[in-house]
Amino acid sequence: MKKAVHFGAGNIGRGFIGEILHQNDFEITFVDVNATVIDALNVRHSYEIGIADQNHEKIAIDNVRGINNRENPEEVVAAIAEADMVTTAIGPNILPFIAELIASGIKARKVAGNTSALDIAACENMIGGTEFLKEKIVAFLSSEEENWANDYIGFPNAAVDRIVPGQHHEDPLYVEVEPFHEWVIDESQTKSELRLEGVHYATDLEPFIERKLFSVNSGHATVAYNSAYNGYKTILEGLQHEEIVAALKAIQKETRALLLAKWGEYFTEESLVEYHDIIISRFANPEIIDEVTRVGRTPIRKLGYDERFIRPIRELNERGLDYFAHMDIVGKIFAYVDIEDPQAVELQEKLASMPLEAVVKEVTGLKDDKLIAEVISSVKKYAK
Repeated sequence: MKKAVHFGAGNIGRGFIGEILHQNDFEITFVDVNATVIDALNVRHSYEIGIADQNHEKIAIDNVRGINNRENPEEVVAAIAEADMVTTAIGPNILPFIAELIASGIKARKVAGNTSALDIAACENMIGGTEFLKEKIVAFLSSEEENWANDYIGFPNAAVDRIVPGQHHEDPLYVEVEPFHEWVIDESQTKSELRLEGVHYATDLEPFIERKLFSVNSGHATVAYNSAYNGYKTILEGLQHEEIVAALKAIQKETRALLLAKWGEYFTEESLVEYHDIIISRFANPEIIDEVTRVGRTPIRKLGYDERFIRPIRELNERGLDYFAHMDIVGKIFAYVDIEDPQAVELQEKLASMPLEAVVKEVTGLKDDKLIAEVISSVKKYAK
């Protein structure tokens, strides 16, 4: 049986990546600091996934175990030394904290003379996630070790898409997921000859990553921040209101214009309309009750220079295309309040203590005076 090491035993890790790896006959080692989940995995060596649709199918996942990397880092290194694949789903901000551990695993493979090709794929909501992780890993390798890794370790970027709402169950391992899922890996960056069923391998991943990030992530956030601004608590509740559906469709229209301008050889207007209609139906799945606070969390990150709103605004502006809908949402993100979310609290503290222009420049990274002025105008429009 093939062996996989997966960093992140949360809902995405168990409910998406774990399912695909299991379908491909992998023994899965989940790495996490959540003792409750890790201990349960080691007691049962199995868990169950529920599909959130009218059939409520249950899928059993077995041949799993867990390692608490805070308590047993040496076990993680040993697991990587023998792994056939390494994946992550821990969040972009956490990737730097696992880099040294993965680097130690690569060193252990070299010392053991394990020249079997290994691919390491960061399955995160970010562009170039694996490239980012690789940079952090290489910092812990000597020149000799880096050269060895270049021969035997692949770092393919990946795009993943599956809605896994926030949830609480009596069983700490049970997780419910939407029926739809998509996992794309950049085949040109792989070293291993392993090809997973249920994964699409592309020779150019960037169009698919941008399609997903600017459609699913931007769209989901659009519904969340509009819903929060209007006092709605869930994504499903928000989508019962025409003005929020209209805001989502306006974002999608601008996104299609950008994707066609950049990647017209990959997508057609018709294919993107179909893709966007499917996304709306996914968001409106009555079997999924997704909290606005889950989708809207970390607003500072979502306002980043290369993130799901500011990057499309920049690129639409460069091409002389409309970005009104994107700019409108930016104002509502700045107005977002959630006392349980550290970034939301931090953003409101910045707005209360710093000049607005300084906050906009710091958070968005924008240097274009025209765009900065438009962001300021949008923030003022929705300030409460």
